[in-house]
Amino acid sequence: MKIFLLGLPGSGKTTLGKKLATTLQLPFVDLDKEIEKTEGKQIREIFAEKKEDYFRQLESSELKKWCARPDDFVMATGGGAPCFFDNIDVINRSGKSIFLDVPASEIVRRMSIGPIEKRPLLAAGGKDGLKDSIEFLRTNRLPYYKKAAITLTGIVISVEEMTDALKK
Repeated sequence: MKIFLLGLPGSGKTTLGKKLATTLQLPFVDLDKEIEKTEGKQIREIFAEKKEDYFRQLESSELKKWCARPDDFVMATGGGAPCFFDNIDVINRSGKSIFLDVPASEIVRRMSIGPIEKRPLLAAGGKDGLKDSIEFLRTNRLPYYKKAAITLTGIVISVEEMTDALKK
């Protein structure tokens, strides 16, 4: 089974995705890392040099390439991946999607701890504008995230919750 983790930046897609992949004995795929391998550049460089539209096209292409593969995996999508083109529909046709619905206040707390320069959509406003940026993203992306097959809500979401939800 292909499993796709969806959610805002800082919701735990990569951290939980790695743990879930280990538990299910599946490969872990970070969509952003795959884009960086393909382009030979970091995401922030792609945004700076070629802007968001170019990045979203790359992201969609890379996602569709992975969805077409016959093998199973756990994928941490980029936070915006489900929200552009027909990506959420492609994800849902290809496997199970899990929306990690972490409160915006918790995401702001998590992101305030470390550098946000690696997150181009949030870096522009700096840490002072982080709360507003997260809330703006959440408002705009929620309709797409709600199309996920499974929604798990909370400040702390466990691998056990994810595996239980997948079994149902």
